[in-house]
Amino acid sequence: MMTVLQPAAAYPDASLEQEVLGPGVRVIQGDGALDGNLSGLDDAMCAETNGLFLFRQWLRSADIVRFPQLKVVVRMGVGYDRLDRQALAERQILVCNVPDYGTTEVADHAISMALALRRGLLLYDAAQRAGARWRVVESPLVQRPQARTFGIVGLGRIGTAVALRARAFGWRVVFHDPDLPNGVDRALGIERVRSLPELLRQADTLSLHVPLTPRTRRLIGAAELALLPPGAVVINTARGPVLDIEALHDALRSGHVAGAGLDVLPVEPPVEPLPRLLSAYRGREPWLDGRLVVTPHSAFHTPEAWADIRRKSAETMRDVLVDGLRTNLVEPHHD
Repeated sequence: MMTVLQPAAAYPDASLEQEVLGPGVRVIQGDGALDGNLSGLDDAMCAETNGLFLFRQWLRSADIVRFPQLKVVVRMGVGYDRLDRQALAERQILVCNVPDYGTTEVADHAISMALALRRGLLLYDAAQRAGARWRVVESPLVQRPQARTFGIVGLGRIGTAVALRARAFGWRVVFHDPDLPNGVDRALGIERVRSLPELLRQADTLSLHVPLTPRTRRLIGAAELALLPPGAVVINTARGPVLDIEALHDALRSGHVAGAGLDVLPVEPPVEPLPRLLSAYRGREPWLDGRLVVTPHSAFHTPEAWADIRRKSAETMRDVLVDGLRTNLVEPHHD
């Protein structure tokens, strides 16, 4: 009998996982945290584990050696940047993700952030809460989508869903994704650009949808932000380290970037000393009023998405560990 471990008791019981995986698999739950590391797990529990579910835990090489029987890791989400994939590949441990959950939620979240900023909702809310006069506020934040360009970096499942939403609101949509085959732009009715600088120069609103890899870490820094049109808005619902938060602070402070929406941060949850931008945000510094919205890596979440990730993770584990299929397999060379 094979054993599958949930390091954290994310759900009241493992009955759904047991049903999906079948009678030949034993599902056990640990008492660890959904975020963090696996150091608190019992050694005996680790020693018999063949399949491992991970939510936002780190899996480093020092953790992997504690799992001598491990065959499959299922990352309960899309990104897999917290896994030491080189160490896993050396042990021939298969890595899977769940790319088809939360797509609509994250896309809705990104567009909601863009619209809240571009319609001045946060700006007006801050002004009225402070007792400002009952009048419009002149700001480069407020723009008509039909007269502007929405730029997307990374046109995977979520990026595509964002493109369709932005197009529906009237934005001209352009994207850059060097890994995507030709023809997708024609199918979606959007425009493809050949280089990141070419996209940035025309993106009044920029939305990031790339995984965190060595290639995408700090993909958007000071030089890239400087290429954006004055008054641009930057949205990041991908991974925090893709965007240089210190450079974003400077671009916002100078006024070159009018607003930003962040669902992800370089360090989650944030710890002291805070980046300057978060310090200004939490300190309600007046220059930032209505220009920044931060959510706690929650773009994926609805009750329906939470149920999806549970079932889809179990189905992926069954396919790969029990049935020997290659469902949602992340290839070692994918980065």
